[in-house]
Amino acid sequence: MITTQQLQLLKERNKNAFEEGASCITTHLHTKNNMKSERLLSLDILRGITIVGMILVNNPGTWESIYAPLRHAEWNGLTPTDLVFPFFMFIMGVSMSFALSRFDHHFSRGFIIKLVRRTVILFLLGLFLSWFSLVCTGVEQPFSHIRILGVLQRLALAYFFGSLLIVGVRRPANLAWISGIILAGYSILLALGHGFELSEQNIIAVTDRTLFGEAHLYREWLPDGGRIFFDPEGLLSTLPCIAQVIIGYFCGNILREKTEIHHRLLQISILGIALLFAGWLLSYGCPLNKKVWSPTFVLVTCGFASLLLVFLTWLIDIRKKQKWGYPFHVFGTNPLFIYIVAGVLATLLEVITVGESSLQEKIYTSIWSVLPDAHLASLIYGLLFIGFNYLIVWGLYKKQLFIKI
Repeated sequence: MITTQQLQLLKERNKNAFEEGASCITTHLHTKNNMKSERLLSLDILRGITIVGMILVNNPGTWESIYAPLRHAEWNGLTPTDLVFPFFMFIMGVSMSFALSRFDHHFSRGFIIKLVRRTVILFLLGLFLSWFSLVCTGVEQPFSHIRILGVLQRLALAYFFGSLLIVGVRRPANLAWISGIILAGYSILLALGHGFELSEQNIIAVTDRTLFGEAHLYREWLPDGGRIFFDPEGLLSTLPCIAQVIIGYFCGNILREKTEIHHRLLQISILGIALLFAGWLLSYGCPLNKKVWSPTFVLVTCGFASLLLVFLTWLIDIRKKQKWGYPFHVFGTNPLFIYIVAGVLATLLEVITVGESSLQEKIYTSIWSVLPDAHLASLIYGLLFIGFNYLIVWGLYKKQLFIKI
């Protein structure tokens, strides 16, 4: 858990220049004449968009009334909500291209210390969120039931192994081959190990159950309302996330090239379209599935993320249409901090009671009483929750305080 003493508060001279933690690395874009560099604002805004999306889909007024685009696919398939987490994973890879250039992509004492420190802190923060939720809900012996894996834990592992591969292998062609081998090998594991069955015989569930025990696993909902021990952030399904990070790294490398910016964006666009085409084509044999993080899911989501990065770079960094993105930029300056704060606040809203109802339920029903549409009321609650978190991160932004892990 990060304490106040562990936080480094960075105060920059320029409002558009700052550092961020883990995947939040200062990035720059060479201008047309290659004589100077500018802040790559589009990456910050894209990061902010994904954080807002992650908070929104995790905090509806009620889980019983959610618009379809704000739901995850029950099993196979893809919804807009399923894009949020892989987009953040992709952005982490893009940012790593800029960050690792500081170490000249070589192993060094400073690189190893920073890599291990960030990995451990991210993993511990994920454990803290799980522990905090258990404690607040009155679970006895919370450490006996703490969920070992989760969103931040997956980010930590993908960041760690992705960085090791990138620095250790270095040659782009070899990295591409390794990414392909990871995805192909994982496809074989899924095919042989009931990987596309939502059951406890799924190789992902078997692996996690063997290593961690059922008490430390997430219980996934079944279509009939039942639940099984299956973790959508399982250890085995983290393997393809490493490939996701490496693909993001490749896109970051293209952005860092000292060529004309439109040429670089064209390169990323071609890569994104190729990834989309390959992913959709292969999905006939290997379904798109977020909960197992299938190889086709990696390809398609990286394709969408690449194209969105191209569009935002063109719109924001080239056309200078930036005002609309200010709120997302604010979120993008302290993404991991506000994600953790949102998780803590959501738990507190559920455990603090007002009469016989939780504070969260009380707020939602108050909105519902004014807006009789339950789906709209649920969405408004989520937007108000985002607004409250925005006030927190905006206060840090105005003081030029950026929390670095």
